[in-house]
Amino acid sequence: MSSATAAPTAPVNSRARVITASLVGTTIEFYDFYVYATAAVLVFPALFFPTGNETTALLSSFAVFGAAMIARPVGAVVFGHFGDRFGRKATLVASLLTMGIATFLIGCLPTFAGIGWWAALLLLILRLFQGFALGGEWSGAALVATENAPKGKRAWYGTFPQLGAPIGFIIANALFLVINFALPHPDGPTQRSEAFLAWGWRVPFLFSAVMVIIGLWVRLKLVESETFTTAEKKGAIRRFPLGEVVRGHWKNLILGTFIMLATYVLFYLMTSFTLAYGTKATDAPVAGLGFGYTDFVIMQIIGVVFFGVFTLLSGPIADAVGRRKLLIWITALIGVLGLTFNVFLLPAVDPKFTGALVQAFLVFGFMLMGATFGPMGAVLPELFPTNVRYTGSAIAYNVSSILGAAVAPSIALGLWAAAGGEPWLVGVYLSGSAVLTLIALILSRETKDVDYETNIGLGETGSL
Repeated sequence: MSSATAAPTAPVNSRARVITASLVGTTIEFYDFYVYATAAVLVFPALFFPTGNETTALLSSFAVFGAAMIARPVGAVVFGHFGDRFGRKATLVASLLTMGIATFLIGCLPTFAGIGWWAALLLLILRLFQGFALGGEWSGAALVATENAPKGKRAWYGTFPQLGAPIGFIIANALFLVINFALPHPDGPTQRSEAFLAWGWRVPFLFSAVMVIIGLWVRLKLVESETFTTAEKKGAIRRFPLGEVVRGHWKNLILGTFIMLATYVLFYLMTSFTLAYGTKATDAPVAGLGFGYTDFVIMQIIGVVFFGVFTLLSGPIADAVGRRKLLIWITALIGVLGLTFNVFLLPAVDPKFTGALVQAFLVFGFMLMGATFGPMGAVLPELFPTNVRYTGSAIAYNVSSILGAAVAPSIALGLWAAAGGEPWLVGVYLSGSAVLTLIALILSRETKDVDYETNIGLGETGSL
């Protein structure tokens, strides 16, 4: 056949485009979530939930934070439906826009002083939209990465959307630190800036608009993966992906949910709980470590650098030895970490020694976070065929967010108070979640050698 009559070659996403598109979106999504998580500890209790009781105000703020996790499975079903029926690209653009608009509007909200409890209600509504958007974002980004990955490198490519979590954390918290340093502190540098409470906290939320524009520019250049177009050509696309995944893949939905559980609990304990515990005064009714906000966030950022490094390292290891084997070992170490909370997180006689122990805890915890979070970008999508992959992986990932993240900050605060200000019960909670994840991993199968080209779902192929 001459070159003039040869069939045109389908456009292919370059490696750089795949990596950038999967990374930039999740970076923005996690940035938006971290901005809220930081404000939930530092700002929102005073500005949106002035109950007169510091602990009650913090619990109310965390409750709204957790409410977004309830909306995430709804987003998983909606975005998963459209992603499995019509393609990944448009769905990813829609999820990014939804998240960006909701975050920007939070930065524009009046506070309790302006409109009373309506402020808290509006905050809750926008927070639900944030959760709804993130419910569809992660799975779409993971599919863009893994469905375009070269053979034998799917777990490595799957770490790039995961890398958005540590990068988003660093950008969000670094921006808060810069704003905090730039604003005046009339009562001293260690005290909270009134200007920060008045308007400075809004800047990170408003800044998300710039990041969303960049993310949209990258994602609009994507083309659909060959995996999805093959499934479409062979008639494997289902009209109702949710029904298909529940009916035909319910076991993997359950296993995927619990495989992700310990990762979520660790994630939110290492970010939200440690920030609250580390900055709480040592003489408070429920005592903490008494670090200044700036000092502790810098310590967290140091730990998150290890989070990012181990996220990337986990991909090639999972490609070499298998996802299941690696995750079993890392989950066992997470269980051990949970039993060491009182070793690392109780104040010592020497404040410098306390700081060294806490920093070691944060580094080790975030190392484990990277090692367990990295392979999830490959593991959860590999549990499902192409025609329900978006829906299945999104539901497993986001239902796990309810079990492991929505309630984690509130449970941790309750256990912290029940133990008289000591964190050991919080550690037991983490170890318990690790046991459940270990059981799910033992019951699951290795997915390293799943072939995306043939595992497209029921259609003209007739079988999985």
